[in-house]
Amino acid sequence: MSNEQAYYRRIDLPAGDLHVYASDPLFRDMGHKVLEMANNNLQIPNIRYMSYTPDAHVGVGTCIGTTAVWEMEGGYVSPSIVGSDIGCGMRVHVTNLKAEELKDVKLRRKLVKAIERFIPVENHARGHFSDIRLEQVLLKGLHGLPGKYVPDSYTPKRATSLTHVESSAFRFDENALNRLPEPLWHRSHRQLGTLGGGNHFVEIQAVQVDEGGRATAEKWGLEDGQVIVMLHSGSRAWGGAVNQYCVSEVAKTMSKLGLGTADPKLKYAPLDSAAGDAYLNLMYSALNYAIVNRHLLAYAVREAFRDTLGKAVEMRTLYDLMHNYACEEEENGESLFIHRKGATRALPAGHPGNPEPYRETGHPALIPGSMGTSSYLMVGADAGTANYYSICHGAGRIRSRNATKQLVTVDEFASSMRVGRDDEIVVNHRALEAILDESPQAYKNVDHIIESVVGAGLASVVAKCSPLATVKGV
Repeated sequence: MSNEQAYYRRIDLPAGDLHVYASDPLFRDMGHKVLEMANNNLQIPNIRYMSYTPDAHVGVGTCIGTTAVWEMEGGYVSPSIVGSDIGCGMRVHVTNLKAEELKDVKLRRKLVKAIERFIPVENHARGHFSDIRLEQVLLKGLHGLPGKYVPDSYTPKRATSLTHVESSAFRFDENALNRLPEPLWHRSHRQLGTLGGGNHFVEIQAVQVDEGGRATAEKWGLEDGQVIVMLHSGSRAWGGAVNQYCVSEVAKTMSKLGLGTADPKLKYAPLDSAAGDAYLNLMYSALNYAIVNRHLLAYAVREAFRDTLGKAVEMRTLYDLMHNYACEEEENGESLFIHRKGATRALPAGHPGNPEPYRETGHPALIPGSMGTSSYLMVGADAGTANYYSICHGAGRIRSRNATKQLVTVDEFASSMRVGRDDEIVVNHRALEAILDESPQAYKNVDHIIESVVGAGLASVVAKCSPLATVKGV
């Protein structure tokens, strides 16, 4: 067996083939339930391809770590293979700071407190962007923001906010917005620029360029010891409400058409059905919300850095991407409808789907680790076409939140965050008990996940990024 084959297997399930990109140990640890769920997913009519990334684990209706593909003609859309946090994804900004400048743990604590002033982390807190019109955000994405929130728009030659992104806006039928109730609009407006709980975070990191990726890193403007900011958030209440409403409508369509599997939580509808069309339009509005929300979080972090360290701090956009979505993509002249749930698109150099600034190198694929562990900046490989250019989206959970709280002690968590040492990874929570379910012990080893992605030939590492400080929602 070749090295590449060791990280890939095709599994013949009763309903069709499942492609799994993972090392033998990671695959064994996935358990039987993920195969059972795959078999249900493969029963959706006309499915062309389905795969798992190495961080795959059980979700609702569909596993996190799934890529599922249909042709546009006769295709299906599934809210279950997108997930409830529509548009959830990653964003990275590059600063002109070096890690050495943040070696003082007191300064890192000061930065974390400043970020908390600019980004509300409490669950029901209101954001600081009440002058933004929600309708413009939903319809136009980043192009719906007032100019003052796109500060680099005043220096077009150096601007990255609207160009260094997977997508700056999705177009859709605005009449679909009338389906959602007024109270949701009010709540979603309040939540613009808020982080959310769970595994969402803002993290200050230090770059270590991989020798094999040094040429690409140079073209991306990355160097050893550079400080970057990584963000993870999604579409907040808006995406959750879109999912809830559309799941109900899709269920009615399934009943009418006699569709279904052994899993009642797996919902899907034809793309050309009324329910499918409604979901597409509303999903795109949630994608726009998520993109803007991450942009505003980054804007707030920039203000916090400047408030703490001075106006000379720069923070350009490296990239923004999603890992919970579905959309039409062109591959080899074909129009395909591709779902990614907990999966990241990683295009190689020269692929026409790259944003223009990254056409030559391939765009950054942003892969977070768990708290206290490294994250990765990767770039897609040509061989990734076999998996429709999907790679992992993070470490992937190995145990539930409740199980983590029962099995992991606060002392173990504190040790992993190096609490009390000069190199402590500063976290905004005074009591680690409040976020114990997000400890690194709850997740797979991200280094093993990356090894599988690289071993399978899907992508390569450009840089490994070590955490310096983390801000989590409550």
